[in-house]
Amino acid sequence: MIAQGGDSALEATLTAAAFGDQPGRWPLPAATSPDHLWLRAVAAGGQGRYASAYRDLAMLRRAAAPGRWVSLAHSTHGSFLRQLGWHTQARRWDGQALALAGADPEARADALIGLAADALGVGRFSVAQTLLDRAGDVLAAAVVPTHRLAVRRSWVAAELAMAAGDGAAAVCHARAAVELSGAAIGETVSARHRVKSEVVLAAALCCAGATDRARAVGDAALDAAGRLGLVPLGWAVACLLLDIGSATRTTADLRDLREVCAHRVRHAGGVWSAV
Repeated sequence: MIAQGGDSALEATLTAAAFGDQPGRWPLPAATSPDHLWLRAVAAGGQGRYASAYRDLAMLRRAAAPGRWVSLAHSTHGSFLRQLGWHTQARRWDGQALALAGADPEARADALIGLAADALGVGRFSVAQTLLDRAGDVLAAAVVPTHRLAVRRSWVAAELAMAAGDGAAAVCHARAAVELSGAAIGETVSARHRVKSEVVLAAALCCAGATDRARAVGDAALDAAGRLGLVPLGWAVACLLLDIGSATRTTADLRDLREVCAHRVRHAGGVWSAV
């Protein structure tokens, strides 16, 4: 059984990797508490090290008491499946996360946002909006910090607007995510959240017809993802730039980079959806 307490220096190191200025840090120190296991999994998933992340989440589900951490373990597993294109499979994990969340606002909102993204991924746009609205209600009523979840909700809102062809709304939500991600969580700004927000903004600008601006934002995000070791985000923005072009890289370079990222994900335990 993992202990409930934890060393503050260890927690600071893992927080910096998961939600701070060291998202590429590897290897990560061993966990001594449920929150450490979750932080390790989040950090590893951001780097595309899915096998390591899945192991930590499985250990968390076995070791932690029912409630918040077990719910977050399920919703985080769902988010990794979604990153790899498995939206239908992710829905099962996010649904279980919601069932396990109880009254915990972070766990409930995390599960609802995940379910909204799952619905969006399979074309159920009205369901996605309803779930996002429910998550917004949870966040509005929460008396605990919900900054991380506000960023995530803005990402999904931007993606939903893009799916509906509303470029202006997509850009508005994406810019909100960029602004939110520039604020500190604890003592540091989440570099991973900032890069993901810029990737979403690049896609939103493209949807709004601002292709030149989308290229500039996308090129910068690709540089940042590579510098910070955020392999899945590097793959995602390389895919976007292959569609709209890059001001700094050739098509061949982008294809090579995309394949390198995809190979690294496969080598580290990620299984891409064929769809």
